[in-house]
Amino acid sequence: MIYKGKAWIFGDNIDTDVIIPARYLNTTNPEELASHCMEDIDSGFSKKVNTGDIIIAGKNFGCGSSREHAPLAIKTCGVSCVIARSFARIFYRNSINIGLPILECDEAVDSIKAGDELEIDTDTGVIKNLTAGRSYTARPFPGFIKGIIQAGGLLNYARKAETCDV
Repeated sequence: MIYKGKAWIFGDNIDTDVIIPARYLNTTNPEELASHCMEDIDSGFSKKVNTGDIIIAGKNFGCGSSREHAPLAIKTCGVSCVIARSFARIFYRNSINIGLPILECDEAVDSIKAGDELEIDTDTGVIKNLTAGRSYTARPFPGFIKGIIQAGGLLNYARKAETCDV
């Protein structure tokens, strides 16, 4: 799976209340959630982000509550992938469950700048910074996680498994 887009940079300990503020959790509508994605840290993020763009973040991205609204808001907003130094465990799992690819790569986080054009191959773990002409390597997903992401999330993957041999 290849993803291409512009880098958006965020720091350490971006919690789920920053990703999608609690005041908007009275809805489960993905588009409504996406319209408020990251608004407490960048009020115009959801209007400026383009389909395919990529979030680059520091350590412990997605910490805080276990709400699955956070990765859903990110994905529905148009973000194709998140690369961070590390992820909160429940955010990692929730991201995979909804089909949002997330990769850990310290070197990429240290080097990529806001606005850099990136290309990510989640099958190989190769992250290319097309702007800077550099490449980095993250650990690629194991086969079953690739299958979940390709299916668009765990529920779609399970439905597919019911009808054929996955």
